[in-house]
Amino acid sequence: MTLALGALGVTLAPSASAATPCPSGAVCIREANGSILSKNIFYSYGAHNLSNVTGTRVIVNNQTGGAGFQICKGYNGADCYPVQRATGAYAPYDFTPINSVVLVR
Repeated sequence: MTLALGALGVTLAPSASAATPCPSGAVCIREANGSILSKNIFYSYGAHNLSNVTGTRVIVNNQTGGAGFQICKGYNGADCYPVQRATGAYAPYDFTPINSVVLVR
């Protein structure tokens, strides 16, 4: 399943990965080497501002119950792409212009 993100035509598609697993119930951002830093594991609904997350990364949705996420250009959940609900690891994406992640029910 391929998921389009916004008017920019950005595409994220769930993909298989053997990197560090994202904990159940969380959304995680993987480093380029496949590891996940504790500061990039998000459990609570709402906006989470990012710090020093640049370059190509993989976002993983391991939430349950159909919960989703949005990536946003602005801090505090401003200027966001559409909600993504598919679980699993998404295709690598350049996070340089991304400043927050929002978890949604």
